Amino acid sequence: MSKEKTKHPRLHKLIIKNFRSIGDKPVEIELDNIVVLVGANNAGKSSILKAYEIVMSEGSKESQLTIEDFPNHRINEDKYPEIELQTIVYDNSPGEKWIFETESGENLVREKWIWKTAGKPVRYGFDITKNDWADDQDKQKVPWGAPNIANSRRPKPHIVEAFASPEEQTKQVIGILVSILNERVKTIKEDTDEESTFNKLISTVKTLQTSIVEECQEQINKIQKELSSYVGKVFPNYEVQFDAKPEESLENTINFFKTNPQLLIGPINGFKSPIERQGSGARRTLLWTALRIVAENKKTEKDKNRPHVLLLDEPEICLHPNAVRESCDLLYSLPQNDNWQVMVTTHSPQFIDISRDNTTIVRVSRDNNGDVSGTTIFRPERAKLTDDDKKNLKLLNVYDPYVGEFFFGGKIIIVEGDTEYSAFRHIISYNKKKYKDIHIIRARGKSTIVSLAKILNQFGASYSVLHDSDYQTCIRKEKKIINPAWTNNIKILEEVNKGSGCIKLISSIPHFEGAYYNDELKTEKPYTAIHMIKENKTVYDNVEKVFDNLCNLSNDLPENAIEWNEISQLEKAVAKVK
Repeated sequence: MSKEKTKHPRLHKLIIKNFRSIGDKPVEIELDNIVVLVGANNAGKSSILKAYEIVMSEGSKESQLTIEDFPNHRINEDKYPEIELQTIVYDNSPGEKWIFETESGENLVREKWIWKTAGKPVRYGFDITKNDWADDQDKQKVPWGAPNIANSRRPKPHIVEAFASPEEQTKQVIGILVSILNERVKTIKEDTDEESTFNKLISTVKTLQTSIVEECQEQINKIQKELSSYVGKVFPNYEVQFDAKPEESLENTINFFKTNPQLLIGPINGFKSPIERQGSGARRTLLWTALRIVAENKKTEKDKNRPHVLLLDEPEICLHPNAVRESCDLLYSLPQNDNWQVMVTTHSPQFIDISRDNTTIVRVSRDNNGDVSGTTIFRPERAKLTDDDKKNLKLLNVYDPYVGEFFFGGKIIIVEGDTEYSAFRHIISYNKKKYKDIHIIRARGKSTIVSLAKILNQFGASYSVLHDSDYQTCIRKEKKIINPAWTNNIKILEEVNKGSGCIKLISSIPHFEGAYYNDELKTEKPYTAIHMIKENKTVYDNVEKVFDNLCNLSNDLPENAIEWNEISQLEKAVAKVK
């Protein structure tokens, strides 16, 4: 009978205020297996990554803030930097007074760190017995206790900054590889042993330590007596104790490998140099390789190890185009072994896979007053995607890796096929100032339009849709049947009506080629469509007119195009062209 799989603590939410570029208005980040932070440059995305690393480094130099981390580079008692972390737990190790049950039935622990001066923070827990945060007068004011114990209970952060130095990148790669080796050492067993070789070693060393300390106890007592004698002359009634007990966490003090390991790279049978001497692309590729080993490192009972969270700033930097897709697949595979969460900032739509079940997308923005906000614009369970939706989006993501551009803002236009896309892109190229910040999404099919509308509706987006009306019936095997393409018109209308943004639904009667090109496009449609736009002013004017309407630059529509919100309108328009 297999043992039940160990459940690890999981990050639930991060709330930040008065930290670096983030002001007094709290920024809330909902956390998932994969969190993708999108937004303009200098919007505050990197500050969010750094915030988690800082609170997880409590007790070390990394958790200490400088005056530059405070709002306006000065200390204001009304605007202390404050970071709150909410963690889902599966045991009572934090202490009963710190755990409360969420609406979904999970156990949640809330902690916050406050910096009242430059340097170290003070940590507080939310005490459910008094329904308030602990304060400085409370004897026990934090879950789990001391920072080193608390840190070990939460996911361990691995931050990869966008412009880290070669030395820092090298340190990160080697650190990941050494951690993998150390984990594997602890599970090595001899052929006939139930207990791991590592545990046997620890037990033997502890026994040896205890024996040595007992044998030296007489010398220890003498040292204590001499120290106490001298100190007592300066501080009467004081004594000194010398604690030489064996190390309790011995496994953390033993190092099986070289103190300063090196990672060399070069041709087989040729000269190999340290990776810090390589280009940034090579270093980051090695980082991905190290992470792949982690992702593929299958875990069994040893899964009691501390979980991890990867904080990755702009993974697309310095990657060859061929490596981008591989890197994206790797990132999304990390949480599959239930031991990783990933938070990524990116400017590349290729790092957004909207077909996944485990991905939350957060748009980070800064308004005219300088206030930073984090808005969850996509969460799979809220979009209520069906299995067919996921298949549609998966295929679309394969054919068009830039489909996720609409998450980055701008005017969004969904079109059904390649012909429309090519024609509109050509028109944009003639007047880039007029058509600024417009994202055209090729759905490559009506059913996918429905799937995309579900995602856009989730975050209240405004968008336009252009689709073919098609005919109500068609001939199949010499029989007249209801056209499946027509049925999708009803589904599109139903989904569009669920949206809360300003949505425009326009149909080409009966299809794009027939409406604006007199059905002259038979082969190589995208190429021929652009060629006819160049050669035929009437065609150009018709295509431009419908595009302007989609962009909300005009209310005019060419003949054989209709904006509709009732199926009867579409039925009448189609009847006229038959």
